[in-house]
Amino acid sequence: MPSAQESPEGGEEDILHYEEIEDDAVSPMDLSELLKEGTKESHDRAENTQFVKDFLKGRIKKELFKLATVALYFTYSALEEEMDHNKDNPLFAPLYFPVELHRREALAKDLKYFYGEDWKEKIQCSEATQQYVDRIHHVGQHEPELLVAHAYTRYMGDLSGGQVLKKVAQRALKLPSTEEGIQFYVFDNISNAQQFKQLYRARMNALDLDKNTKERIVEEANKAFRFNMQVFDELDKIGRSLGEEAQDGGVPVHDGKGDIRKCPYYADKLGTASPSCPFHAAVGLARQPLVQLVLAACMAVAAGAAAWYIL
Repeated sequence: MPSAQESPEGGEEDILHYEEIEDDAVSPMDLSELLKEGTKESHDRAENTQFVKDFLKGRIKKELFKLATVALYFTYSALEEEMDHNKDNPLFAPLYFPVELHRREALAKDLKYFYGEDWKEKIQCSEATQQYVDRIHHVGQHEPELLVAHAYTRYMGDLSGGQVLKKVAQRALKLPSTEEGIQFYVFDNISNAQQFKQLYRARMNALDLDKNTKERIVEEANKAFRFNMQVFDELDKIGRSLGEEAQDGGVPVHDGKGDIRKCPYYADKLGTASPSCPFHAAVGLARQPLVQLVLAACMAVAAGAAAWYIL
């Protein structure tokens, strides 16, 4: 099994450096290979969801990116809580890399950047994310051997395609070059992502698992992809309900369709105070008799001025 070499000083903050790892000994029956082949179709479907396709093209609204970050925060909070509970379980312990992989604190920094100091009071777990979270907790408490599937699906993706999304988000949303808002994608304690992924796969392959358990892990990984796709679809629906973002980060004008209370954009911007849609407010104001009289007078003056100009 490949080893991780710590720097001489030791300590939790040290960056691990990995020896070169050869892939020649990989067998088709190794868990890493079974997961790679067994989730290929799910992986392709996830990449072809509308949300992901739009994201990769740089068509991502800042508000939607914030909501995606919220979903990730709840997902990783659940996953890392269950990983902590099972860190001594021999069926998961070799894959426990809290210093290198855990994302909860990084996501908290991103949410603080986007929502402010009181970010915890401004976010809530969406329906699709809650279903994902519930499944993770069930697995961690009743079938901990399946945690491998959720860890593999999330972290290996973060170290691969996630790095592409980081660059797209930073450019499309004009985020600071100092990486505020995208700390989720920053793995300071991994010196070489490719070598770390090889180490992680080697650790998976060394787990003492029978054929049936490996098949269940592959099945669970496909479930993890489905949960992610449900979150993507939920975000896509929210994205379609949002109007064009206002300039300078202002509240976008609601288009007057639907119930304003169900608009996550306004729920977030206006909090629990009685929110009112700018569109509806303008319409309501225009219906006041005094306002109508003033508008009529203004239009008469404007019409007179226009006629004078033409003549």
